[in-house]
This record gives sequence, structure tokens and C-alpha cells, in this order.
Amino acid sequence: MIENRLTKRLNTQSKNILSLYCTAGFPKLNDTVHIIECLEKAGADMIEVGMPFSDPLADGPTIQMSNSVALQNGIHIPIIFEQLQNIRQSVQVPIILMGYLNPVLQFGIEAFCKRCNDIGIDGLIVPDLPLNIYIQQYKAIFERYHLSNICLITPRTSPERIQQIDDHSQGFIYAVSSNSTTGNQAVQAVNNNAFFENLQAMSLKNPVITGFNIRDKASFDRACQYTNGAIIASALIKRLKETKNVEQEINDFVKSIREG
Repeated sequence: MIENRLTKRLNTQSKNILSLYCTAGFPKLNDTVHIIECLEKAGADMIEVGMPFSDPLADGPTIQMSNSVALQNGIHIPIIFEQLQNIRQSVQVPIILMGYLNPVLQFGIEAFCKRCNDIGIDGLIVPDLPLNIYIQQYKAIFERYHLSNICLITPRTSPERIQQIDDHSQGFIYAVSSNSTTGNQAVQAVNNNAFFENLQAMSLKNPVITGFNIRDKASFDRACQYTNGAIIASALIKRLKETKNVEQEINDFVKSIREG
């Protein structure tokens, strides 16, 4: 069994988990650490840090925009690791890196996982890493460096596939609330009651956290009715893009989610 800050948190908190996403190097190159510190201070239970990629297929226009800005700012994986190398001196909540497989492969899977472990990263979300490849080639490496691999499921994922993901996960399962991309305001968040009711009925061993199109207290509360918590990304990125006071903006945003 993997033991890290993420699994410890999930063992002690089973409801209303608030995970907040920021893009490394956005809005400015060196904002990453300050934003993470502000997110923890404001009350995030865990933090997801996006590693910008030129072709983020699972993401909607807001996250794509933040990726583009961050890449223009000069962010890349070695700089992200450099920025985060002392993060555990100031931040204690679980930190998860989210990114796509190609840059990780270019860095080297084992070298990447070792660096994550060295600086205190608890898990990875790699949406385009096939489960069978993970199991066959990389699971042992992830476990060696105490990294939880977070897999995504959607309303189209078969029960058999969900069960397989649950069997090979140590952390949580990321339940996509719809079949759209992130931040699609035309889609009502958590709009597939049958999907989430079926997940509840499966009695999965891993907690389930909902993502995609969670943007306010109403959608957060609705997600928490069905799952253990929710991830908010695009709604926060929009606020960070427009603010001149990052700390105040994050405080106000988290308060609006928690208290309305």
C-alpha cells in the first residue's frame, strides 16, 4: 500500500473534500508557489498543479488559455520542479501534478517520479496514460516513489473498467461529471444522477472525487452529495486571470465555495 499525504488525508476525511487546481507558471511564471500557499491558507484540502502542455485535449478553453500563457511565460517541467523544490517548507496539504504523458516520457518516467518524491508530490493525474500500460510498465515505479496514480472515469466508462481502475488505484478516482471538456458552461455540473448513483452502488474501495464544471457552492454541494468531494479548476483560473490581488481573490473564491 502507498502511504503519502494524499492517502492519509483520504483516510481521515471522507466528505466535502475541496481540491483546487492551478496552472504552474500562470498568470506569471513565478506565481506558482505563492498561489499554492494561498490555496492552502484559504482552506483547500488538496491542490492540483497543472503542468502546461501545448495540446491539452481534455481541457476546455480556460485551461487551454492558462497553458498557453504559462508556456509563453517559459514554464516547463524542470522549472516546475525547481519552483516546487522547497514547497514542503510552507505547504502541508497533498499536492498532485496533472499533465500529459509526452512531456513526462521526455523527462523519463523514473526520473520524473523520483523527482516528485524528492520534493513531496503525492500523486499524478495523466489523462492519456492508458491503464494497461500503467499496470504493465509504470505501476511499480509509481509505488516505489509513493505516488498515487489518479485515473479518470466518465459516464461512458463501463462498470468493468471502473472496477479495474479501482483495483489498481491507491488514492482516489477522478469522476468526470460529463462527457464534455473542463469549464464547459453549457453543461450542468453533476448532471448525470444515474452515473453517480451507480458509482455509489459499486462500493468502490477508493474515494471518488468529482471534476469538470464545478464552479460554485451549488455545484460543489451537489457533487458532494454523490461523491467524496470535488475539484475546481476553470472557475478559479478565470478569477486568477483577472485579479491584481491573488491572495484576496483566492480567499474570496474559497469562501464562496464553502459558505456561499
